[in-house]
Formats: sequence, C-alpha cells, structure tokens
Amino acid sequence: MSWSTRELAELAGTTIKTIRHYHAIDLLEEPERALNGYKRYGTGHLVRLLQIRRLRNLGMSLARIASMDGSEDGFVDTVRALDAELAASIERRQAIRAELADLLRHHASADVPPGFEAVASHLTDADRAMIMVSSQLFVEEFVQDMREMSARHQEVDAEFNTLSAEADEDTVRAVAEHLAPVLRSIREEYPSAEDPGPFALGRERDAMEIITRALADLYNPAQIEVLRRAHRLLVDDPSPEGTGNDDL
Repeated sequence: MSWSTRELAELAGTTIKTIRHYHAIDLLEEPERALNGYKRYGTGHLVRLLQIRRLRNLGMSLARIASMDGSEDGFVDTVRALDAELAASIERRQAIRAELADLLRHHASADVPPGFEAVASHLTDADRAMIMVSSQLFVEEFVQDMREMSARHQEVDAEFNTLSAEADEDTVRAVAEHLAPVLRSIREEYPSAEDPGPFALGRERDAMEIITRALADLYNPAQIEVLRRAHRLLVDDPSPEGTGNDDL
C-alpha cells in the first residue's frame, strides 16, 4: 500500500508543507514516483514522520534530529543532552517563578532588581534606578552588600530622599552632617561601599564613570552636594566618633 503526499500528511498528523520541508533538509527520504509522476509513500515514510513528531514533541530541534546517526548510542546521547537542557530550563523557570512571587508579595515594580523586593517600598525612583545600574556594572558580592545596606540603613534615607533641590545652605549642611557618621559605619562594615572600583565586572574606570554620570542624572543638585560634603567630612575626620586620635 502506498499514499500520496496529502494522504501521508493526514495519517501522520502533519501538513504537506512540513513534509516538503523535511525533504528539503534531508530529514525525510524522497519516495519513488508512480508512472504518472506522483510521489508514492510507504510505511517507512509514515514511521519516520511519526518518529520525528514524537521527538519534536519532546522538544528536540530538527537540526538535532537530523544529526542523529541512527545508532542506539547516538540516540541515548542525544536524549541525555536534551534532558540536561530541560533540567537547566526548568531550574531557570523555577527561579523566575520565585522572582515573580517576590514581586507580587511586595507589590514591587519592574525596576526593582532581584533581591531588593522586600525593601522596594523604601526606595525612591532614583534609588531603584541606581541599584539597577549598579547591578549591571558590579559583581554579585557588591550587589549583595547593596541589598544588606538597603535593608539595614533605611533610617538615613528619609532625610536625604526628601531633600529639595532648592534646599538652603543650612539644610544641606545639616543633612550632610547627619549622613556622614552613617556613611562611616557603612564603609567600615562594607569595604565595597568605600571603594567599589575593584568590584567592577569590566574596566574599573568605565564603571566608575557610569556611576558618576548616573548619580548626577538621578539625584538633584542639593542631594549631590550633601554626598560631596559628607564625603569631605569623612576625609577630614576619618576616625569614628569618640575614638579620636588622642593616642597618636
């Protein structure tokens, strides 16, 4: 018994176009033709089509199916490789679901990087943007430090975050003086906060130039001045409050 292309397609649950494509990529052998010139397919073609469909349903690409040499060992190796890829895909999808769950649990927006969902409500738009940029530029160790700092030092953020761009001199000075000791304790606890350059994923100079530009773009002039003055205070008096340098 033999079948036409249309009949074979119906039997195999596929389409004429698909069969022709399989011929074109040498995935399905061309059949003999009848005296009238029409293709006549046999049981072997049907079996081959059903085999291809099964492998495709298992997630195997046409290129991988075509590369199989027909041996049992070759098939086992191909299936084993596919299984490993699926395992990795499942692991990644589970991680994505966990990340989505955190976003939903904390009602966080798309601009909250992974791991910052719990503190998202305490972050300003500028903070979130800064964290996203930093996450792209620095290694995971640095990003982990940022997560901990965000969770443990929220008290200093309110005064700084609400600082108006038109803040007067006295206000800027007061905020800087309040911020300086907090920055000192952060730097003592997290060396990456004092010198982030060595934690850059790429060139240190490029990373720091991007961070400097981001700070200028995301925070208002008064906030930038507070950061500059707080840093200056730490440079002028690097010792923790109360320890001094009396023993020197």
